[in-house]
Amino acid sequence: MKNNIVETLMGAIVLVVAGSFLYFAFSHAYVSTNGGKNYIVKFDKVDGLSVGGDVKISGIKVGSITEQYLDKESFYAVVKISIDPDIILSESTFAKITSEGLLGGNYLVLDPGDDEDELLEDGDEITNTQGAVDFLGLLDKFAGSGKGDDK
Repeated sequence: MKNNIVETLMGAIVLVVAGSFLYFAFSHAYVSTNGGKNYIVKFDKVDGLSVGGDVKISGIKVGSITEQYLDKESFYAVVKISIDPDIILSESTFAKITSEGLLGGNYLVLDPGDDEDELLEDGDEITNTQGAVDFLGLLDKFAGSGKGDDK
């Protein structure tokens, strides 16, 4: 009888811990756009970028990726972002996708432009972009460049 109570108690503890992990995962899975400025960025490819990913300026997280989809007319990847409302961006702002490292994920980097340019408003498009770099393709090109040269 004593073993049944201990097993039941341990099972309850495991369920509480598992429930708290699930709550944490679901509460942080979707990004809220409340209070942030929203912008649209179009890329030729967004390999490794995902909804909820970071948007950084100078290595500091200032926002998140809220949505991404394919523009069926131009075939560009459209990424919607939400950033801190205190950050003011100009039309010459540059957006690029970069990786956290060789094995890390990708995130979006914003390089604010000149203050003298016209300022972007909530909902505007950032037009200066650079898509994701295909490191495996570059490595394959580099590794395969020496093949067949001995003829």
